[in-house]
Amino acid sequence: MLGLLRRPVCVTIDALAKATGWQRHSIRGFLAGTVRKKLKLPLISEKIDGVRTYRLKSGKAAAKTGKSRPV
Repeated sequence: MLGLLRRPVCVTIDALAKATGWQRHSIRGFLAGTVRKKLKLPLISEKIDGVRTYRLKSGKAAAKTGKSRPV
């Protein structure tokens, strides 16, 4: 899952669910509890065309848009 989040392209909950076989609420819990709180990784949540997407902040990708907000 972290590999998908590290790509420069944002990933949706549905894509993460398909890749892992997890339910959507489990993925959201993993993102908030493990990725953000325990690992302290800079998780970015964006709404693109009405769809919530996630990625880990990196220098180039984060500088593209001012609409990103930490989750």
